Amino acid sequence: MTNRMTARRTSRSTYAGTSLVAAVLLAGALAGCGGGGSDHGSKGAGHHHGKDKETAGAASSVPRPPSPSSTATESADPTGTAVPPVSSARVDCPAATVTVGDAASLKSALARAAPGTSIKLADGTYDGRFTAKTPGTADRPVFLCGGPGAVLDAGGIKGGYGFHLDGASYWRLVGFTVTNGQKGVVADKVRGSVIQGLTVRHIGDEAIHLRDFSSDNVVRDNTISDTGRRRDKFGEGVYIGSAKSNWCTNSDCEPDASDRNAVIGNRISATTAEAVDIKEGTTGGVLSGNTFDGARLSGSNNDSWVDVKGNGWLIENNTGTHSTEDGFQTHEILKGWGTGNTFKGNVARVDGPGWGFHLTSDGNTVACDNKVSDAAKGLANVACAS
Repeated sequence: MTNRMTARRTSRSTYAGTSLVAAVLLAGALAGCGGGGSDHGSKGAGHHHGKDKETAGAASSVPRPPSPSSTATESADPTGTAVPPVSSARVDCPAATVTVGDAASLKSALARAAPGTSIKLADGTYDGRFTAKTPGTADRPVFLCGGPGAVLDAGGIKGGYGFHLDGASYWRLVGFTVTNGQKGVVADKVRGSVIQGLTVRHIGDEAIHLRDFSSDNVVRDNTISDTGRRRDKFGEGVYIGSAKSNWCTNSDCEPDASDRNAVIGNRISATTAEAVDIKEGTTGGVLSGNTFDGARLSGSNNDSWVDVKGNGWLIENNTGTHSTEDGFQTHEILKGWGTGNTFKGNVARVDGPGWGFHLTSDGNTVACDNKVSDAAKGLANVACAS
């Protein structure tokens, strides 16, 4: 990155507050949970992705966002309905109510799904791009379960989504493979859903994308690789929210408040862009226990495993290897964003010319228990907090 400015260290109260937010998020129990084109819509095929990483010194001015709350245990959906916090526990698929073995039967099952439906994918290849639109409920989610041998093949990396949760809250996508689409799995206006144990590979842009006010979801234990086959600068592993330049496309010109999402235990490698990209406008999420291999990072802006531009995220116990510059970064793309984030217990084997932690926005904390090796510039460009 160019024009980087040094961030100052926050007080320990911010560190503790962020940890409390994470504890509340991860401790919540949700009933029923044992656990195309570039940006959707006008979000359609070929739309500008919005990976325009402005430099930290050129943040635009917008009303300052509220500080993350350390006491909230529930959120509200866009209609004002209280939403219980999602559990981070693993999902167990129930007995199937319908079993499918080809693309036509899968599309039929998705169209007929209702709260409590459990769809089982038999092994085989399912050619096409698949969409779920009917939500489940907190106590009766919809399950779509299969093994790695059940392969959803979207037919080409230049357009379309392998699987699209389009307003389909309280779904459980478990175990199957998604490949050969411009995007892998996309969630729009989705709450309380779990994306678990998928294999997402050979994707044109990013593998898994939560956007358009998709909040209180869990992305865990997925194996993600071989992204950015269409355009390397868009090849993220997990992408949370939307770039400011896409807010009028994805979120009615409002900040894309895709909040309180948990990204846990994923194995992310061979991505051409960041393993995890957390956008401005997102608040209060957790990134924990993931592994990143940045050996295929490419392009001048894709120079870390994790880039945090949202607020109040807890980034803990992740392990990264191989980067072209830094391990973890923060940026202030908009005034008031990219702050209140805490990094603790991470292991960064950078094998690159930069820092383990390079914070170019203020108000963030790097704990002293982070371990960094093979980073030419050292642990961090800020003092660590004990």
